[in-house]
Amino acid sequence: MALESTAKVVLGCVAFSIFWVLAVFPSVPFMPVGRTAGSLLGAMLMVLFRVMTPEQAYAAIDLPILGLLFGTMVVSIFLERADMFQYLGSMLSWKSRGSKDLLFRVCLVSAVASALFTNDTTCVVLTEFILKVARQNNLPPQPFLLALASSSNIGSSATPIGNPQNLVIAVTSGISFGSFLFGIFPAMIVGVITNTCILLCYFWKHLSVDKERDQESAGGQDVVVADDEVTSHRFTPARMSRANSVNGDADYMNEPIRRSDSMSRSKSYNSEGDRDIQVAIRSVRASSMSQEMVEVSTVCDRRDDGPRKGDEKEKPLEEEVVKQKKWKVLAWKTAVYLTTLGMLVSLLMGLNMSWTAITAALVLLALDFTDAQACLEKVSYSLLIFFCGMFITVDGFNRTGIPNALWELVEPHARIDSAKGIALLAVVILVLSNVASNVPTVLLLGTRVAASAGAISPASEKKAWLILAWVSTVAGNLTLLGSAANLIVCEQARRAQFHGYNLTFWSHLRFGVPSTIIVTAIGLIIVVSY
Repeated sequence: MALESTAKVVLGCVAFSIFWVLAVFPSVPFMPVGRTAGSLLGAMLMVLFRVMTPEQAYAAIDLPILGLLFGTMVVSIFLERADMFQYLGSMLSWKSRGSKDLLFRVCLVSAVASALFTNDTTCVVLTEFILKVARQNNLPPQPFLLALASSSNIGSSATPIGNPQNLVIAVTSGISFGSFLFGIFPAMIVGVITNTCILLCYFWKHLSVDKERDQESAGGQDVVVADDEVTSHRFTPARMSRANSVNGDADYMNEPIRRSDSMSRSKSYNSEGDRDIQVAIRSVRASSMSQEMVEVSTVCDRRDDGPRKGDEKEKPLEEEVVKQKKWKVLAWKTAVYLTTLGMLVSLLMGLNMSWTAITAALVLLALDFTDAQACLEKVSYSLLIFFCGMFITVDGFNRTGIPNALWELVEPHARIDSAKGIALLAVVILVLSNVASNVPTVLLLGTRVAASAGAISPASEKKAWLILAWVSTVAGNLTLLGSAANLIVCEQARRAQFHGYNLTFWSHLRFGVPSTIIVTAIGLIIVVSY
């Protein structure tokens, strides 16, 4: 593809640059409008500058990807309401055999959960729980927070529904869910194990601290966290976009975080100026099943208040009501889990991913037997709009001919039929994913890398897509700004009530650089040999 006219090239670069700045730095002083508005601004400028026509802009929007995103969001919301993530959190502390065992569990649970429920959702739900478990066992939070963020990124690479860039790759390439899974799953398992070993080596001394000595210095009393405190927080899942603001200025990525301006502060807190501590992070459960859970607990509370007049007559009736409510809740949760399992089986069978996810979402909405508005309000529509604007902006930038001209310079040296070519391609993907974000990198490089590999053989084309998926995902572990999951963990940990911890950029970088290089290299060997 030849370069367009000078005017179109310059104007297209201006529009794309504005999009990039607002996507990477959503709170820039001169235009703090956020990523969603920034993507729409870039799309509008592409049309306004006549880099592309309105018809071409509409055609650039990939509806199957948006449908798949929407469906997985709704399913994640219902799984959260059905306490799936509470059960996952309980697995971390159940019969734990020490700090190293706990670290291994965090890596394993976060990786598996991310592959099924997206990495961002997993980090939103598990961060505060992991902080409390670490405090309860007098352990430093840093290794466990790094384990959560890095393992979530690695685990999300295994499936098309694990992160947004995998969605784009699966839909664009036409690779089935099963082929995608079997192509990357071995690399993911080895990558998670390798990442865990690196964490253990890096934090071995910190994880070997004598727990009893710490407890004695604290007064000889164990810090106990009640179960209801650990599991009381409720987050809205399916926030899957990339965030890059170290200070937590991300827009839709931080939607689950709510602060209370009316919270009364103690004098010591006022003197230190810590007025940004959040009171709670909760999402309202507006459904009939949730209401029934509340009614069950209310009835149980009334039973514990002591004997009253007429209690003997009311007891059988109340017990019957409690049993009925519990059975209804159990039946509803079972239906949610079976529907999700059916969706995963359908995806493995090779059915259309977008319509499978949408069908599962509609089935869950129907099974709720209530107005769907309350549930649908939790969907991150700002993320869907962000993707629409990004599709248009990236397509307009492609039409200028600049990406193609740059790829023609690199392509002869980045062919996947040689070890040097694979290494160079991996470096290009790694750098672009941290500079321009992983999803735009996939949109810019995807078809070009696939076409170059397709000239070798059809099998090479599929392998090129899998390499792109693996490297662009693991690249998120390089820096704190490389992935939304990293920043979610950082912000959730910093704002956690009573258990706050500040995960700094440099503390993440010291671990992220060696981990990313080693895990990427080992995974590449496995993916290429597939």
